[in-house]
Amino acid sequence: MNNVKLAVDPFNLIIAGVGGQGNVLASRLLGQTLLRKGLFVTIGESFGGNQRGGSVSSHMRISSESTYSPLVPYNSAHVVIGLEATETFRILTEYGNPEVNVICNTRPIHSVKVISGESKYPEPEEIQGWMAELSAQCWFLDATDEAMKLGSPIYGNIIMIGALGAVGGLPLDRETFRAVIAETIAPEKLEVNLKAFDLGRSMVS
Repeated sequence: MNNVKLAVDPFNLIIAGVGGQGNVLASRLLGQTLLRKGLFVTIGESFGGNQRGGSVSSHMRISSESTYSPLVPYNSAHVVIGLEATETFRILTEYGNPEVNVICNTRPIHSVKVISGESKYPEPEEIQGWMAELSAQCWFLDATDEAMKLGSPIYGNIIMIGALGAVGGLPLDRETFRAVIAETIAPEKLEVNLKAFDLGRSMVS
């Protein structure tokens, strides 16, 4: 029997990024962690071209009562985890609202148009200002840079999950996450993933 009750039910979460960032893996790990807490989790993916550089978003609807349709209704996200800043802003224009919280990775990924000079990537201050106008609170983390120090940019996803645990709203604890990671990855990678999780928590605490 599920004894976990959410303050907001269903809790609507979107992970926004581009192909190659491990967006889907992050949603799967997070979903498995929450399932272990006895919650209902529905995940739906939206792909704008899932090759490296194409838009990818994972919609997660979490409830202590029942399952819900996989896509978050417009203007109804409670948290947006952004693996890439411009993709995070794009999601906020559709799913943001005055109460949404945002956790955003600061490392930009330039589109083909930006690389070719056809368009200009916004300055970090511009993007952060736009996101602040569309949300209640934003945390901007140098997740990719910190992940590289741990040995791989993919640990940036784990840093973001750890940050989500510190922001609150979901029962996302270290021991439950550890159990999921232990069943998912090679044993020698367990400690570095836990280190990334702890780092994410500390970056928003």
